[in-house]
Amino acid sequence: MKEKKVVDAQDILEKFDKENQYRVNIGKWAWIVTFLGVALTVFHLYTGMTSVLPSQQQGAIHLGTALGIIFLLYPAKKEWRKTQKSVPWYDVLLAFTAMYVAYHKIIFFDSILQSRVSGYSFLDITISLLGILLVLEATRRTVGLPIVIVASIAIGYAVFGNHIPTKILSHPGFAVDRTVTNLWYRESGVFGTPLQISAKFIFLFLFFGVLLVNTPIGQFFNNLAFSLTGRFTGGTAKAAVVASALQGTVSGSSVGNTVATGSFTIPMMKRAGFKPEFAAATEASASTGGQIMPPMMGAAAFIMMEYLGVSYAQIMLAAVIPAILYFTGIFIGTHFEAKRLKILGLPKSELPVFKKIFVRDGYMIIPLLVIILTIMSGFTPQRAALFGIASAFLIWLFNALVRKESEFSFQKIIYVLEQGGRVALPVIAAVATAGIIAGVVSMTGLGAKFASGIIALSNGYLILALFFTMVACIVLGMGLPTTANYVVTATIAAPALINEFGIAPIAAHMFVFYFGIVADITPPVCLAAYAGAGIAKANPFKTGMTAVKLAIAAFIIPYIFIYNPIFVFVDITPFKLIAGLLTALIGMIGVSSAVIGFFIRNSRLWERIVLFGAGLMLILPELYTSLAGIILISLIWLIQKKRPEEETSGTVATV
Repeated sequence: MKEKKVVDAQDILEKFDKENQYRVNIGKWAWIVTFLGVALTVFHLYTGMTSVLPSQQQGAIHLGTALGIIFLLYPAKKEWRKTQKSVPWYDVLLAFTAMYVAYHKIIFFDSILQSRVSGYSFLDITISLLGILLVLEATRRTVGLPIVIVASIAIGYAVFGNHIPTKILSHPGFAVDRTVTNLWYRESGVFGTPLQISAKFIFLFLFFGVLLVNTPIGQFFNNLAFSLTGRFTGGTAKAAVVASALQGTVSGSSVGNTVATGSFTIPMMKRAGFKPEFAAATEASASTGGQIMPPMMGAAAFIMMEYLGVSYAQIMLAAVIPAILYFTGIFIGTHFEAKRLKILGLPKSELPVFKKIFVRDGYMIIPLLVIILTIMSGFTPQRAALFGIASAFLIWLFNALVRKESEFSFQKIIYVLEQGGRVALPVIAAVATAGIIAGVVSMTGLGAKFASGIIALSNGYLILALFFTMVACIVLGMGLPTTANYVVTATIAAPALINEFGIAPIAAHMFVFYFGIVADITPPVCLAAYAGAGIAKANPFKTGMTAVKLAIAAFIIPYIFIYNPIFVFVDITPFKLIAGLLTALIGMIGVSSAVIGFFIRNSRLWERIVLFGAGLMLILPELYTSLAGIILISLIWLIQKKRPEEETSGTVATV
């Protein structure tokens, strides 16, 4: 089932994924990076098992060590990553300075607490200013400039808020020393909830993903997907959707997922007869959904747990149905496109046999089951991650020692531990910078001001408030990573939906979470679509637009669970759930067929308009609108059924 790669996947990652733009040659400093990376992973494993440190001190080691590695690994300009033969002296200075300013919170922990009452010294102010500047620079190197610009504007807003002419946004303003010390030393700034959750949970789950990469679990998921869907109409595209959904359970990176599975699914879709833009868009839209796919989901899900004060099991339950609907929507879109182009499935003889691969490799799903069962049993995500890591390690051992399919040695263990530290660097930098933005929101009362603005713009209409919130989330998502985007919108926008419109808290938070994620496939800044286009050698913008069409469900589902919160397990009854699922699925069939232009025949313009409108009518949990939507979709089905079928021969896919 392996497909020859048409492009270098690593080149695609380096081009579109900022976290892969690290130095190639760092000379003797490689030993220091390895030591710090291994130490960071071991530290989190130890504290995860013992919980010996207060959250502020654990966060200081978490951030300080990460900053040190970042300045040693990531150059100031990405063009220097291959030209520099070692780490320049100024980056060494920045690395150890960054480590000190973070560790300063631990060394002088008691005196810093006392300074909250007596006042901060000049040294404390200097340390906090340096710390914020270094966090911003580390974030620029690992994540990109947009989030740094947003954080810088936020700091400027905190200091110069008294100069803003509009009454809605203006505030008395804070002195620079008070701003930086609040953001650095208080719990609502850099070392706030997002960084604490990163230190407690997110790092361990990222390391769990690293362990799984060292087993053939990815290939197992791909084979499983092809065995289930490969023989059906448009089987290669459907298999790509299923494989990406399965991969999404262990990875929260849209770009990483796109490249990992797209390296062979995209060429196969092209060979089957799909256009390059459609093949790339299918992979990008499906891979983006990995961040909403339980049990792992994206890093923001753990922060949502803390913000809402609920268990991670509740977050997982709330995410299950929306995730199923999301992938079902993409699946339906690929089906209609395949029917339109008359692309058949793969020959059965060329597909893996489900029973055989499950009997041979089914044990690889054990780590995921361990995490799910541990969380559902009431244990903390931290404990679940540790149990998952232990089971993944045992599977790694089994693959290496019994099946001889993985390498296992002291050098490999050190490499895996180091990778655990490396993969977390962009997330740590992003949540620290998001903490700056959230801290400013807390200091200035911007959340309440934003809520007032949303209410004024929407004139009290919920649908308008949702629309404006959606736009804000997508625009922020074009410059901010998903985790940072969620922190900002959960601090500013979600409270407005909850307090002013009475939306269920988990539904409001899932709403902003969803729209922050779909920014990865929404033009003009749609990195997952660009990565897919790079593999497919397709037009990036057209790929992004096609991804939006395919993932149209992602733009509808959040509205569904706002108006019908049973989908996030609020006020749920079996009858309501079944009825809501049926109408939602029928609605997605109508909308997907409308945007693709095919239902059971090629659709005329007026038919597409009716199908789209009927699909939207099924969003509202109202009996009459749902019945009207079903009747309209059924009417188009009857009209097209009576229309003669176009004479076009089908295309059989080839591997």
